[in-house]
Amino acid sequence: MTTPFSESLRNATWADHESAESESYLAELMGGRLSEHEYGEMVAQHYFAYAALDGASRQLAGHPVAGRFVFPELYRERALERDLATIYGPGWQRRISPSKATRTLVARIHQVADWPGGYIAHHYTRYLGDLSGGQFIRMELQKIYGYGKDGGVDFYIFDELGSLPRFKSEYRSRLDELELDERERQRVIREVRLAYQLNTEVLTELHRTRQPA
Repeated sequence: MTTPFSESLRNATWADHESAESESYLAELMGGRLSEHEYGEMVAQHYFAYAALDGASRQLAGHPVAGRFVFPELYRERALERDLATIYGPGWQRRISPSKATRTLVARIHQVADWPGGYIAHHYTRYLGDLSGGQFIRMELQKIYGYGKDGGVDFYIFDELGSLPRFKSEYRSRLDELELDERERQRVIREVRLAYQLNTEVLTELHRTRQPA
């Protein structure tokens, strides 16, 4: 019996997922050791990455394969704009710029956007993480910085989805319904691993360039 693709994908990339979660920047963030503006640096990098990812989603909405993974209720750009305005104030646009690692990630998203498996790989890497471990991050950030639902952590709030476990279950079902031969399965898995690596490099660069308190 063939292993469901969602299970194969999770098992094959779990070590990459764990590596991303253990990154030093996140450890310092969750430990309450970063200023609000230092947290904002991560929010800013998310903004550029999701502008690319959501832009790809809009372009692929009518695609017979990739379109199954386009959910407008997941789009994060507006939520990130609210968060950045809360953190940096009205002039937030002048305060942010993509890092070298973020530019590399964005370039890769654009590069694979015309390949359904590539788009799905980056979509899966980001959004399934946001809907899972991201919810723990949100709760911790609310404790650390005192944010509510009016900016600061709106990025992590997905009220339009209703039940997050139900949505994630439906998402995995759609992964399992993909008609992929073994070669294409492995290609998507490699892209997910690359996506984890690129996202981890964004956090690594944030940690490396952080000014000591």
